[in-house]
Amino acid sequence: MVRCADGSLYTGIARDVARRVAEHNSNDELAANYTRARRPVVLVYQEKQDTRSTASKREYAIKQMGRKEKVALIAAASVQL
Repeated sequence: MVRCADGSLYTGIARDVARRVAEHNSNDELAANYTRARRPVVLVYQEKQDTRSTASKREYAIKQMGRKEKVALIAAASVQL
């Protein structure tokens, strides 16, 4: 999950998270339409999943959350670091 310059949160999946964040920030062809107009983006949360299928299911579950739930998820993860 990345936080955009306007404070919004964008959720997606990627095998190489660092590369994907860099693409969102610099590559107009590879960046998501949503993030192109909201640069720069900063990685604020990530989870590792064993398969693409489980990653997609988790992405969907996170996208169904409200903003408060997402912020709580980010906060809980930063406390664990």
